[in-house]
Amino acid sequence: MQPKKDVPGPPGVPRRCDAQRNRKRLLEAALAELTRDADAPLSRIARKAGVGQGTFYRNFPNREALLLEVYRHELQQVADSADELLLSCRGPEQALRAWMDHLARFASTKAGLSDALREATSAPGDPAKPAPVPVARAADRLLSANEKAGTIRPGVRTEDFLLAITGLWHVGAQEGAYARATRLLDLVMDGLRVRP
Repeated sequence: MQPKKDVPGPPGVPRRCDAQRNRKRLLEAALAELTRDADAPLSRIARKAGVGQGTFYRNFPNREALLLEVYRHELQQVADSADELLLSCRGPEQALRAWMDHLARFASTKAGLSDALREATSAPGDPAKPAPVPVARAADRLLSANEKAGTIRPGVRTEDFLLAITGLWHVGAQEGAYARATRLLDLVMDGLRVRP
């Protein structure tokens, strides 16, 4: 008996376990390959994930769909790390700073993908780039925890904080980029702190 193909079911019906595993492997392989080479062939990504071309195209009908899903998936990972950090760090200030570092690593590894993502979302009729809503919510939780603890000045707005750290997206991936991002984030963190 031949195994069932991982054709997506009707909307609202969960995917089968093997289909979920295939999609996860595709996303992991795509992240690794596209971070190394934004023009990586889709066939190489499928091969690295251990799936056939048909499985690849059932999950991602084109390169743009794959790029957007990798971006969305990684944004969600960064957002999810906020709650983990609030639980594991010594205090909300350390959690906020650690999360900012996590965001800096995300920005530096995605530098090579930014042009490809821009192209994927700029042509008429192409899908829009996902809004960073999960990241904004995570930042809001971290800022609220810090304001409650009295470690940052009161009234810091999430949108202002996110605007202040947008320089991360312009640092790039060249040598020394992470050190530069760290200096930038230290300045932002210093500006947030309550003065004695």
